[in-house]
Amino acid sequence: MEKQKLSRRQLFLVASLIFGMFFGAGNLIFPVQLGQLAGHNWFPAVIGFLLTGALLPYLAMLAVSMTNSKSLYDVAKPIAPWFGTAILVAIHFTIGPLFGTPRTAATAYAMGVAPFVPAAYQQVAMLAFTAVFFGLAYFLTVKQSDLMKWVGKYLNPLFLALLALILVLALFLPMGDLNQKASAAYQGQAAFQGILDGYNTMDGLALLALAVSVVYAVRGLGFEGKNVSRVLAKSGFLAILLEGLIYVAITLLGVSSLGAMKVADNGGTAFSQIVTHYTGNVGVLATGLIVTLAVFTTAMGLFVSFAQDLHRVFPKVSYLWWLRLIALGSFVTANAGLTKIVAWSAPVLMLLYPFALALTVLGVLNKWVQQDRVLYRWVMAFVAVPAVLDALIASPLAKTDWVSHLATLYQQYVPLASEGFGWFVPAMVGAVIAMSWRLSQMISAYRKTVNEVVK
Repeated sequence: MEKQKLSRRQLFLVASLIFGMFFGAGNLIFPVQLGQLAGHNWFPAVIGFLLTGALLPYLAMLAVSMTNSKSLYDVAKPIAPWFGTAILVAIHFTIGPLFGTPRTAATAYAMGVAPFVPAAYQQVAMLAFTAVFFGLAYFLTVKQSDLMKWVGKYLNPLFLALLALILVLALFLPMGDLNQKASAAYQGQAAFQGILDGYNTMDGLALLALAVSVVYAVRGLGFEGKNVSRVLAKSGFLAILLEGLIYVAITLLGVSSLGAMKVADNGGTAFSQIVTHYTGNVGVLATGLIVTLAVFTTAMGLFVSFAQDLHRVFPKVSYLWWLRLIALGSFVTANAGLTKIVAWSAPVLMLLYPFALALTVLGVLNKWVQQDRVLYRWVMAFVAVPAVLDALIASPLAKTDWVSHLATLYQQYVPLASEGFGWFVPAMVGAVIAMSWRLSQMISAYRKTVNEVVK
């Protein structure tokens, strides 16, 4: 196929779309919190954060394009069709109506609206805000072709301009130096803690799912076949580079803020306090506007990918009905409260991330792997047990005696388990077994051929 030329305008437009779809409130508040907690150990912590918060999403997007997948289902289908369906549904509902999209509206409300509402009217205001938020997201995503226009051209540039203003002020008027006290979790294993913190952005999961929407938009520009992968690689790298630079800048902002304030209870509060410090009376309003823009672009991307992917797997249910489901489901879950959303997301993320990471690596290596079913199945089989154990350890059941005993044995005998990466070595073992099996088959086939020739 003839190589199609990518113009500079198209490059920046697709990069803006990719960036705007997955850079949400979590991408603002978690780096700030990381900076405040890591203190003078901010460098190894932010490097770890960049691995799972920036590099992993980029690799996930490449995995989708390199396997020529039309959806997350195609990425996981080599294991088994039922597994492809199960992982697609699990990830989409996690980054969709169960956790991801409700968190966007709940965070925007907590940081941008709640400070202006009397305590007695908080619940009513939350209902009204989330109804408008998700209703507008639904309206703007009914026509799939509108996504590029709204996110790439309008919402994302406005969000970046507002964020840049805060970062420039912090650069010229720092609140303190970078030699701040590190909390206990970041004193010895700052890099590993940063990697785990990057999980909270959900971007590694999101890009496996959101990539299909980006592919749809790229094809809308007239690109086909392998040219789609080339556009995704170039535009995605630009978007991830920008995201990484912003992560570092916001982390440094969090570290320096300790020169003028104490460590906040969460990143949302910290970010709000910092913006208020620099902008005075309009600080809360500025925070609300920045965060709402950030999370709204993310919500739109999640809406479209949810409806597109599930419609492909369950074609009897229309795109429009899936869109209505995520809008209504997100509205209901968001009104359960941000605290509950964040608390219950941790075990689910620890369960899904090992599978998502393994699928991402296999997808990126597809030139050599060729979606080999034996390799995929052995790797996933060995990943399953540590993934379940990590989820149990991160859940409220961790306090029970039987889970505590399991956790002790698991973290004592499985390498990297205590750091949250107990799935890595088992995955490698599964890969070695699969390759050994394939090698033995090749040797057997060779011997059979030789014997036939001799006869």
